[in-house]
Parts: sequence; structure tokens; C-alpha cells
Amino acid sequence: MTLGTPLSGNATKALLLGSGELGKELAISLQRYGVEVIAVDRYENAPAHQVAHRSYVIDMTDAEAVKKLIALEQPHFIIPEIEAIATTALAEIEAEGLCTVVPNARAIQLTMNREGIRTLVAQQLKLPTSNYAFAQSFEELLAAVEAGIGYPCFIKPTMSSSGKGQSMVKNPEQLKAAWDYAKSSGRVDTGKVIVEAKIDFDFEITLLTVRALDANQVIQTYFCAPIGHRQENGDYRESWQPQIMSAASLALSQDIAFKVTQEIGGLGLFGVELFIQGDQVWFSEVSPRPHDTGMVTMVTQKQNEFELHARAILGLPVNTDLQQAGASAVILGGVDAMGVSYEGLAQALTVPDSEVRLFGKPEAFTHRRMGVALASADSVDEAKNNAIKAASYVMVKV
Repeated sequence: MTLGTPLSGNATKALLLGSGELGKELAISLQRYGVEVIAVDRYENAPAHQVAHRSYVIDMTDAEAVKKLIALEQPHFIIPEIEAIATTALAEIEAEGLCTVVPNARAIQLTMNREGIRTLVAQQLKLPTSNYAFAQSFEELLAAVEAGIGYPCFIKPTMSSSGKGQSMVKNPEQLKAAWDYAKSSGRVDTGKVIVEAKIDFDFEITLLTVRALDANQVIQTYFCAPIGHRQENGDYRESWQPQIMSAASLALSQDIAFKVTQEIGGLGLFGVELFIQGDQVWFSEVSPRPHDTGMVTMVTQKQNEFELHARAILGLPVNTDLQQAGASAVILGGVDAMGVSYEGLAQALTVPDSEVRLFGKPEAFTHRRMGVALASADSVDEAKNNAIKAASYVMVKV
């Protein structure tokens, strides 16, 4: 495609709906190709606000506010980063042919709500998932668990991210508290929760999957090396690449990711989450954008996940090759405070082949991601140890 000059009459403009740490890195990648970036979020001075050409603060669940801003800016691309977005507005804008929603409006509608994507994958595509049910009341939830989901199980809002509203229930006495938590802590209360049976998996992976144009302008699907990760309360704490797995389970993972992303369509990078046990694979979730566990690619791949997303969106060639083993470890806020300070950065960067990214979020929370430590090494284990060590040196202070 032809790219214009930012801040001029022929600028190629991308509007980010959601401007967190992933949006910040994507904004930088887009700007390397001369794209004019407009960053939008629900709070001021979000990470991507700090690097974008312009920024706005709006309620992104307000369809009229979203449409008004898009009419004002007239972007070529609308790139969602979070779940809490007025997807009906995006569908209307796409139908009018005003701009490209990445990867497309249907994809955002399907993946922003767990009900849409789970129904598509399990019922339409007939791909393996955990046993699940949706419930609109506590009574429906209790009936679903007793009818076959069983204990332990996971209760989640149908619209949430980073583990918000998610809990594992081990017995009937914990069920009501899990229901209340899911209803109150999701991005948006859709009126439903999802309950999932626990799968006894060996590990879980994120398979970054890219739909991009080849030299003949034909859409091809490319895969990054699998990323392993560790979670706490549904939110990632460490990730590493590559995750060692059998050839059979890798082939099946790629087949599932291909079928899901092909059905969703569009161009861009997708984070496909999968459970692995031996040679068996179950689909978990998919995000039509860069994934938090994929931040490890900033030290493992020639083109990291943000570069891949930007290139795919713009119709440029991509390269998903792995260059070296690496790992990431999250730096948590540890406190609830505005305008925090950071100590220990120099010590963290004495760890061999380490990097630190501080996101610049204006407010810290105890369990909020404020940064990430990255490390590359000859082996995954060494990279993990070094990333965790580097992260431990960085202290968030009031």
C-alpha cells in the first residue's frame, strides 16, 4: 500500500482503541513506517498516549462517543487493544466502508465476548475445548456445575482480561463468591458468566499466529515459535520462548490456530491460547492483537509481535523466525499510588543480556503490571532465571 506523511494532508492514520503497554509498543512500530497514530483510552496519560501523535480520553463502551471521534479523525485503520469497546459502532463504521477495523468488526465482536468465540470454536468448528456452560443467574451456574462441569472449575466473566473476575472453585461453598466476583469485576457486565471444567494439562502456550500478505498479495498464515507462560489468578507472570513440545502437539496447535484465525479472517497478529497434555491440544482463547505473554518476542525474534502486527496491517512482508531463546518476567506495582518512582534499574540491567521496559502508567496498583524484564540466553531455563532476577531488582516506590 501507499503510505503518507504523518501530520500532513496525505497521512496514513491509525486509531488505537486502548492505549496500554501493548498499544504503546504497537504505536512505536507503526510510527517507524510513518503512520500517524491517534491513541485513545479511558484514562489520561496511558502508555500509548505518551508516544502517539494525538491522544483522547473517552468511554470506549459509548457507541456515540466512539463514532464521533472516528468521524473527527477519519483514520484509515481502527486497532482495538482491549475488550471494553462498543463493537456495534465498529460494525456500523466498517459497513459504511469508512475505514478498516483490524482485523475486522466481526472478529472484535466474537473475541471481546467469551460466549461468541467459544460457541464458534466448539460448535461451528468442532475443535476441542474444555467442557463449559454459560449462566445468567446463580441458579443456572449451580445447575451447570452439578450437571456435569464438576469441581474444580473456573468461573469467569464473559468479557474481561488479565484474570479480572476469574476464580477457581474447588467446592460448592465457594461458588456464590465466585459468581459475585465474576459479575462485579469484568470489563462489562454482559449478564452472563462462563463456567469451565478444569483440564489436567501439562502446560499452556500462546501461539502467535499472523495473517499477512505474501509477495503475490495472497493472505498466508505464519506461526511464531510457541510461547510458554505461568499465570497467577488468570494473569501472566512469566513467559518464555520457545516452549518445548512434541512435534504432534505443535502440528495440532498450528492446525487449530489456522482454523480459528481463518474463520475470523482479516489481517494481523492473533494470540491463540492452547492447553497441552502430551500430544493432546485444547483451544482456550484467542485475542486478535498482540498478547501480553508475547512481550518476550522483543528479545527473541527479529520481528517482534508488535512489528508483525504493524506489518500485517499495512500489507508488508513478515518474518516470524525465532533468533534466540528468551523470557519475560512481570514487574508488579506492589502499591496503590499515583506517580510512583522506580529504583534498582541499573542493578537489573547488570543481569546478562537483560532488558527492562517500564510502561509509564500514571497510577500503580498492587497487582498491576508496571513493567517487564526481558532476558535472552542460550537456554530457556537460563533466560527465565535471568528475567526473574532482573525483575526482582526493580522496586516501585511511593
